[in-house]
Amino acid sequence: MSRMIDKSALTQKVKNKERLNRQEGVALYDLDLYTLGALADAIRKSRYGTKSYFNINRHINPTNICKDICKFCAYSASRKNPSQYTLSHEEILNIAKNSYEHGAKEVHIVSAHNPEVGLEWYMGAFRKIKEACPDLHIKALTAAEVNFLSEEYRMSHDEVLDMMINSGVDSMPGGGAEIFDEQVRDFICKGKVTSEGWLDIHRKWHQRGRMSNATMLFGHIEERAHRIDHMIRLRDLQDETGGFNAFIPLVYQRDNNFLKVKEFLTGQEILKTYAICRILLDNIPHIKAYWATSTVGLALIAQEFGADDLDGTIEKESIQSAAGAASSHGLKLDEFVGLIKNSGFEPIERDSLYRELKSY
Repeated sequence: MSRMIDKSALTQKVKNKERLNRQEGVALYDLDLYTLGALADAIRKSRYGTKSYFNINRHINPTNICKDICKFCAYSASRKNPSQYTLSHEEILNIAKNSYEHGAKEVHIVSAHNPEVGLEWYMGAFRKIKEACPDLHIKALTAAEVNFLSEEYRMSHDEVLDMMINSGVDSMPGGGAEIFDEQVRDFICKGKVTSEGWLDIHRKWHQRGRMSNATMLFGHIEERAHRIDHMIRLRDLQDETGGFNAFIPLVYQRDNNFLKVKEFLTGQEILKTYAICRILLDNIPHIKAYWATSTVGLALIAQEFGADDLDGTIEKESIQSAAGAASSHGLKLDEFVGLIKNSGFEPIERDSLYRELKSY
């Protein structure tokens, strides 16, 4: 299909800022890396110049006990990880307070689908953090977690979302999207929230005046066309709601899981995908090269291929690092800023809603 599209016409269409369809999106992969990079970089520069955004944040992963069995996951204690843990409210609160005292503006709270702890364990933790640190932005609960709580406690998605807001959650992360194609989804994460369920949960969240992010897990068994379909579905929802802050392509981590992928993505394929994200997702403001899955080096190169955000200092992270990512202890602020500067970009500290706080 993609070979039927004239490359020069496709390139011109991107330069003219015309919206591309699915077939044209797949055809973008046929362009050479430098052409794609130049197209995406022009879009990025027109919006943000040389600014590279990050925030000072702390990832908290409160439990690894999970009722679901996703083949790509190395974090869940129900699979290869025998070391089960669940943090108490006191432990979660102490982590949040300590991070806040050291300058964190956001806590990013994502964990497994633990059926043993009760609904109050989830919501009570948010309330205690907000009571102790009212200025700390709480980004918490993926759509997959919302769906799990809905099913486990026989509540509607609306009821769970309202409870989150009442408990102090400010925005939602984009996890759990994986790949929207249901055949792929059935193989890699059977039993998890469906693609339509994920989209509808974010739709409902946006309708409440709240913002969220969106992700895509790529580099496993999906095909290029599946990635394009994923992006188009997100673009359609963004047309409807305008509620996505950023899109985050997550590079599949290969260690300690059951997918047994034999051929892994090249750096060129990853960079092409970042560039295509920037070109196709004309209505989602930011493209985040999440360094915890792509490596810091490639995330910085991705800033020249359409990405304008690197996530944050993280401080500690357990989910991606369980599958081999070098993110378990985050990055120090001065190191993070230095890496961005040495790459030729202007480090811009932002808050969770992309308001600029400081230029370094």
